[in-house]
Order: sequence, then C-alpha cells, then structure tokens
Amino acid sequence: MSVPDPAGTTPLDVAALGASLRQQQRPVKARYRDDPASAVIPAEASATVDQRSLTATVPTWAGDLVAGLHPGAGGDGSRACSADLVLQALVACAGVTLAAVATALGLELRRAQVRASTTWDARGTLGLDREARVGLGDVELVLDLEVLTADGRPAAPEQVDKLVQLTERYCVVARTLTEPAGLSVRLA
Repeated sequence: MSVPDPAGTTPLDVAALGASLRQQQRPVKARYRDDPASAVIPAEASATVDQRSLTATVPTWAGDLVAGLHPGAGGDGSRACSADLVLQALVACAGVTLAAVATALGLELRRAQVRASTTWDARGTLGLDREARVGLGDVELVLDLEVLTADGRPAAPEQVDKLVQLTERYCVVARTLTEPAGLSVRLA
C-alpha cells in the first residue's frame, strides 16, 4: 500500500487504503451487529475551573487545554475560546469523516480543506441584552476539495456530491449541531 508523504508527492493507492480501512473496521462492525448495545460509546470531558484566572483547564489527548474569556467578552486573547473549540471540533470531525468516506468510495482527496465559520453576539453572554442570543449563530461548513478517482481522473460532480452528502451524514459533530441532543445541568 502506498502512503502519501507529508508533502503529498507519493501517489495514494486508494484501493489498498480502502481495503485496509475495511479490514480495520470489519471486526468493529461485526461486534456492533452482534451486540448493538456495545456500539453505544460513552464520551465525557471535564474541566478544572480557576476563578482567579477566569479559566477552565481541560485535559485532552494532546495535553491540557486552558480556556478563558474571548477578547469580545473581556479576555486578553491568550487562552483558548470555547466557541472556537466548537468550530475546531467540527472541522476536525468533518475532516476525519471526509477522509474515511472518500476512502470507502475509492476516491482520492488530492486537496482537502475544511473551514467552519459563524458569529456570536457578545451582548448575550455579557448579559447586556436579554434579546441577544447566547451561543453561536448558524454555522457554515465549507469543504474546499480536489477529488480524483482511483485512476487519477477528476471525480465526477455526482461523486463529489455524494462524498459531501455522506460526510455531512456521518460527521458526529455536524449531526450534533444540526440535530441537537438534549442538555441538562445539575449539581454533582
């Protein structure tokens, strides 16, 4: 199997990559078919709050992430912004999903960039206007793609449309934003 180097100069063997993905997922899918309850995967996150610095530290797989106030809410911009993290989670999830779907469809992503954008009204979170929304506005997810077939030709528009449709369908974060789950807040 040919694996692209970081510069993307080595040809991608889409068929071999697809076979490898199917082999990797085969036992997982079989387990979920045989035992559907095992497919319900718990997910959780926690943060330690520091009132003095107005931060929340979140342990992640890549190390601790310290979130603080956005400059639009009085922060100095030196800490991660939670709203940005939502968008970053979206583009990460959509990017991984895009790569997996392209592989399953036998397509090569010669170039793929995923961007998300939105706005938020700081008046809402600062309590200045009860009518101002607290939270992100509508999110736009943009996929900038150059897609090839397994034989190196440009993918047909209908192939690219299917790739985009399936990416949106199977991206966990995108689906969570478009079909929000319930949220409850309680004391421990």
